[in-house]
Order: sequence, then structure tokens, then C-alpha cells
Amino acid sequence: MTVAEDLIRTLGPDRVLTSDEARAARRHDYWMVSNLRDRQGRGAPMPACVVRPASVADVQATVRACVATGTPLIPFGQGSGVVGGVIAGSEAVLLDLGALNRVRSIDPVNLTASFDAGLNGLAAEEAVAAQGLTTGHWPQSIALSTVGGWIATRASGQFSTAYGNIEDIVYSVEAVLPSGELVVLGRGPRAAAGPDLRHIMLGSEGTLGVITGVTLSLRRKAEAQAVTAFAAQTMQQGFDFQREIVQTGWRPPVMRQYDVRESGRLHADAKDCTVIMVHEGPASLVAAETAAVTALAARMGLEPLPGTIVQHWLGHRNHVPGWDQILERGIVADTVEVSAPWDRIGAVYDAATASVAEIPGCLAASAHSSHVYRSGLNLYFTFAIRPDAEGDMEGAYFESWQRIMAATAAAGGSLSHHHGIGRVRRGWMETELGATGVTLLQTLKSALDPAGVMNPGVLVPDRAEGGAR
Repeated sequence: MTVAEDLIRTLGPDRVLTSDEARAARRHDYWMVSNLRDRQGRGAPMPACVVRPASVADVQATVRACVATGTPLIPFGQGSGVVGGVIAGSEAVLLDLGALNRVRSIDPVNLTASFDAGLNGLAAEEAVAAQGLTTGHWPQSIALSTVGGWIATRASGQFSTAYGNIEDIVYSVEAVLPSGELVVLGRGPRAAAGPDLRHIMLGSEGTLGVITGVTLSLRRKAEAQAVTAFAAQTMQQGFDFQREIVQTGWRPPVMRQYDVRESGRLHADAKDCTVIMVHEGPASLVAAETAAVTALAARMGLEPLPGTIVQHWLGHRNHVPGWDQILERGIVADTVEVSAPWDRIGAVYDAATASVAEIPGCLAASAHSSHVYRSGLNLYFTFAIRPDAEGDMEGAYFESWQRIMAATAAAGGSLSHHHGIGRVRRGWMETELGATGVTLLQTLKSALDPAGVMNPGVLVPDRAEGGAR
């Protein structure tokens, strides 16, 4: 009996999909390389079957069946990941959590909301918004991702500078371990009961268990909102401006800085770098913050820009071209997010953009910052390469990634900020964690998943390869 037949017997035929259409639609996530390989006729194979659990018990039964047979099991939210976190093998079971999509509860007194892990992110936000609340978590993929996926990839949202990243918003995590046991991690607003075990699941990318439920800590909807925008003559001037804002104690939820090239896409007349901000909260706080930021900009020599630039960004911030539109023009492109301390971020920007620009056929090598901290910020690089021949496209893609990773590592930055590791960064994990850190991650994986069935090939380097690139 195949694992698909076993699961059909256990869960019922309506929960186990074996049609070519169902399996083909979930073969991989939104990684550009997977889309490129599809176009070139060498895409990922279809999984053995797709399981659509209707309950946590269904998830437990699926995990146990896969562990018992040594079958690879790949958790799947909505497939919006962009680093190769989902690539099916022909023997794998694809666990589509889309039917686990309930709003379990909303508590306006304690400001918490509990959701099934497969619930769409925008649906979760709309549910709490109906009660005058917000998750405060607005990733670009909010309409294309799930709340469980946010946990699994350690996601960030566009309003993170004030509201935090997903690790700052999550209250508790419910997950099925590779043993089939159910665990709930996190029971209070804070605890000192040993290591915070929620972080085992945060960023785990399906390798350490299946996230089935999430409770988030909410916020009340902001009383007021305002926007500001400024022109900086150089990226370093903009970095210094942002650093002074957050280290002084102001926390605009949105703080973004675009280099000259990306500023041109933000507003047509741009001649310098552009810094935009959204200010939210009590009306008195918003008024004080905007006044302080505007005065600081004047002292530091930044010129004010129209607020319509920010309003345009707010209205169009999640609109991006699809990979097919890019690939059909013979171009490979991607975004690569990293982070670094304040005294190193300028070197990361200079080295990475200069290095990518040297690749033959480079059409764009640019960056913007989008998440700011007291001790540093992130950079979000964009590259676009048109190689001479279609057969060189994948090589040009990985060359671009390699150059950005190498430049970031050499300058002392961190090699991932919020998209996770997947397959594209896995070879750089020793650079990020050190050899001992990689061994620790491998040990954790072996302890929780001794059969090695949970999303193999993602996040955790094989012991044989260590952290080698």
C-alpha cells in the first residue's frame, strides 16, 4: 500500500488529492528559480499526493503516517515564499493547510486573537479590524500568505519599526511535532520558564514540525496617521538621519529609504535618495513625532518632499510584476534582504551594488531600506540581469545572489532579514551561524525529526556538507 492509499484510508478521499491538477499547483513556491525551470521544461516533479487536513487530528495522522514510512512531508501555506522553501519530490506528501482557516477567537480585553495556521493573512487582519484592532503585521505578501507561514519564515511587516516583527507580535504557537504530538508554546504575555520554545517554530520553515495554530498580540487601530518624505543627498546621509530618529526615541512604524535608482521608481522627478515615513498612534504623539522628524531633517540638511509620494506608496506598495513578465524578456531578477549595524550598512550597500553591477548583462543593482532598529537596519537589494543566452539565466541569478551574500558577509552583516533561508541561502548558514551554530541546528533537527522527513533540503545544511557554499 502506498502512503497516498494509506492516507486515503485514514483521512478519506476528500482530504487526499491525487489529481495531476492538484499536485501540479503545489509543486513549489514562488521562488524565481522554480518558475525559470518550469519555463525551461525542467521543473519540480509533482508530489505523490496533496493532503488537505480539516483538523489538527488530521495533521497528526498525516505526520505519523509519513514518519512511519520515511516519506518526506512538506507543509504548504499559500506558496508565496521566494527562497525555495517548497520544492516537491515525487515521493513527497504535500500538506496543504488551506482548509485550516478559522478565526478561533478575538479577545479585545487582552488584545489577542487566535487563528488556524492556514488562515490567509489579510483575512486575519480584516477579522480583527472589524473590532477596531490590528495585528500590526503588514508583509507585502499579506493577501498571499498565511499566519502560520509568517511564523515559519520569521516574517517582517512594512510597519515593523514601531510594531515589531512577527517574533514581537506572536503570543503563542500550536504545532504538531514530528512525533505526532501536539504542543502549545507560550501561555502568557511573558515568561521566564527556561528558553522561549516558541522560537523553535519561528523560522523553522517546516523542518521541525507543522504549525497548526497561532495566537497574536494585537493593537488598537491608530487614532491618527500622518506622512513625511525627505530627499537625502547620499545614502549615508539618509542612514544617519534614520539612526538619529530611532536612537532619539521616535518610532515611525514605516521608515524606508530608497537609493537614487529606486527613488526614480517611487516618484518621477527624483534626483536624490528618498526617505519616506508613516507616523501612527495617538494624535498628540503623531503631531509631536512629525514635528520632531521635520525639524531634525532641516538640521541635518535633508529637503522636504511632498507627502503625496508616501500616499502613492501606501496605495501601490504591494503591486509588483509577476515573474513571467520578467522571464519572458530574458531577464532574471530578485530581491535579497540583509541587515547590518549602523557602522557597517553603508559598506554593505556600496560593495553589494558595485559587485552586482559588474555582472555582464546587469540592468539594475539597487537597494532600499525598510526595517529600522536602534542598532542598525536592513537593506533590500534588487537585481535584474539579462544574460546573452537563455541557458545562462540560472547561472546569472545565482551569481547575483553569491555576490550580494559575499559582500554582506565581508562587511559584517547578517545574510537574511525576513524571507528566510529555504534553499537559496542554505549554503551560507555556516557564515551566518558559525560551524558550531550549524552543528547545534543539525542536532536540534535530529532530535526532533530523527527520521528526517520534515521538509528535507531546506534551512538545515546536511551534516556531510556542513556549511559549505
